[in-house]
Amino acid sequence: MKIASFNCNGIRPRLNIVLNWLQKESPDVLCLQETKVQDADFPKQAFESIQYNCVFKGQKTYNGVAILSRMPLKEIQAGFGDGDASEEPRLIRGKINNVPIVNTYIPQGNFPLSRQFQYKLNWFERIHSYFAKNFDPNEPLLWVGDFNVAPEPIDVYDPDKLLGKIGYHPAEHKALQKVKVWGFEDVFRKHQQGPGHYTFWDYRIPNALARKMGWRVDHIWATRCLAEESTRAWIDVGPRLLEKPSDHTFIIAEFSFSG
Repeated sequence: MKIASFNCNGIRPRLNIVLNWLQKESPDVLCLQETKVQDADFPKQAFESIQYNCVFKGQKTYNGVAILSRMPLKEIQAGFGDGDASEEPRLIRGKINNVPIVNTYIPQGNFPLSRQFQYKLNWFERIHSYFAKNFDPNEPLLWVGDFNVAPEPIDVYDPDKLLGKIGYHPAEHKALQKVKVWGFEDVFRKHQQGPGHYTFWDYRIPNALARKMGWRVDHIWATRCLAEESTRAWIDVGPRLLEKPSDHTFIIAEFSFSG
């Protein structure tokens, strides 16, 4: 199976980029974040016309997540399922070929010491509890999406300068590591070592891509038994070079399992 993730930064302005990429790369599953669209306006028919099933949860202007799959999706659930009416659309899950896939758009956090930063840390606590309550680390499970954290020094262009900034803060690293210890492996790092592999380049930095000023904040993680079946992982920088791109690009992993 070929699994991909992409923070599209608005599915409607990036629809052609996504459709063209799907037709070129033919992943079995694509998880989207920051769709920024109400459910009634999600371009479901465009994806169904190229034989992708869709599940999604969104809102106007902000957030939003979706899973596109060539295979039927089962056991679909949006959110943590704890009845919190104020919850933002940042999590959606489904089961494909007997493998649960949890797609998340983790809060960005604004700046350290802000209320939004504490919300982000609390969100990591919630996702840790969510995994512990609903899943077994000894069983197959995929966790993908925009985590809004670069885990290691090699995942940012200037680790000394950026340490303590949003996305590369010790408190975020601690929170993410706690979830990882529950039972996940970073599939990308299983196959790709060394610096310079990024999925995000800030619009506000002139020529960030050409200057290699990026971050690896988008991830595909798997429980160990599933990570062992991964055969390849990579980042496709091409879509970030297109006209009016997202500030992120696609991350992809392939697995030998077929269900």
